[in-house]
Amino acid sequence: MRLAFLGSGSRGNGTLLEADGHRLLIDCGFSVRDATRRAAQLDVDLASLDAILVTHEHSDHSSGVAALSRQFRIPVYMTHGTCASGRIDGCAAIHCFDADSEWSLGPFRIRAVAVPHDAREPVQYCVESAGQRVGVLTDLGSATPHVCRAFDDCDALVLEFNHDRQMLSAGPYPPALKRRVGGDWGHLSNDQALALLQRLDLQRLQTLVIAHMSEKNNHRSVVEGLLEQHLPELLPRTRWAEQDQALDWIAARLSVSERPVADALLVS
Repeated sequence: MRLAFLGSGSRGNGTLLEADGHRLLIDCGFSVRDATRRAAQLDVDLASLDAILVTHEHSDHSSGVAALSRQFRIPVYMTHGTCASGRIDGCAAIHCFDADSEWSLGPFRIRAVAVPHDAREPVQYCVESAGQRVGVLTDLGSATPHVCRAFDDCDALVLEFNHDRQMLSAGPYPPALKRRVGGDWGHLSNDQALALLQRLDLQRLQTLVIAHMSEKNNHRSVVEGLLEQHLPELLPRTRWAEQDQALDWIAARLSVSERPVADALLVS
C-alpha cells in the first residue's frame, strides 16, 4: 500500500491511498479542475478512484466531493451525520455509516474512527491492506484514549500538527476563532500532536507525514525542533504534506534500501 497527497491545509485537503491497483481518496477540498491538476502531477486519473471517503463536512475537506463524484461516477462514503449536514449533496452515489464502523472495499479494510471535532459526526480513517496499516488523523481537538487505541501500531501515520500555541495566541485570528482552533473540538497543537505520538506504539512506524499545518500559526522549523528534541528517531522518516503542491507517493512499508540507515542495519 502507498499514499500521496493532493494537498493539506486549511485551503484544501485530499489524501490518496493505493493498493493492488485500487485507489481511494480521503476528502476533496479542491475544485474538480484543481484536484485533477494536482492528481496529474502524481500520474493519477481521478476517474480511476474506487471511492471517496469523507471525514467531515467542513469545506476544506468536502467542497469538491460532490462535483468530483458526479463527473467520474465515484461512490462517496460518509457518516450519517456528515450526510445530514446537507453540505455534500448531489453525489453520484452515497453510502452512509456510523462512526466507528468497519468495512471492506476491494483490497482495503477501512475503519472510521470517531474524533472530537466541531462537525456533525466527524471521523478519521485507519486503512489496512495486505498486512500494512495506514492511519490518517487530522482535524481533532484532543487525543482521546479511544483515538490513541485506534491509531496504534501503524506502518504509516498522517498526523495533524496544526498550530503552535504561542503563535496562535499572538496571531491574526479573531478571539472566537482562536478559541475554536485551540479548543478540545478544534485542532491539535504541536504539543498535543507530540504527546499523542509519545503515547502510541511506534515499533512498526516507518513513515510519519506531518499534515494540516496552519500557514499563519505554525512553521515547519518549529515542528522539526520539537521532533528533534523529543523523538529524533522519527525525523529521518518524516515527510511534509503542503498546501500548495502535491506530495508524491510514499510506500506505507519501506524496503530496506529506502529506510533510514539505522533501521536498515537492524534488518540486515
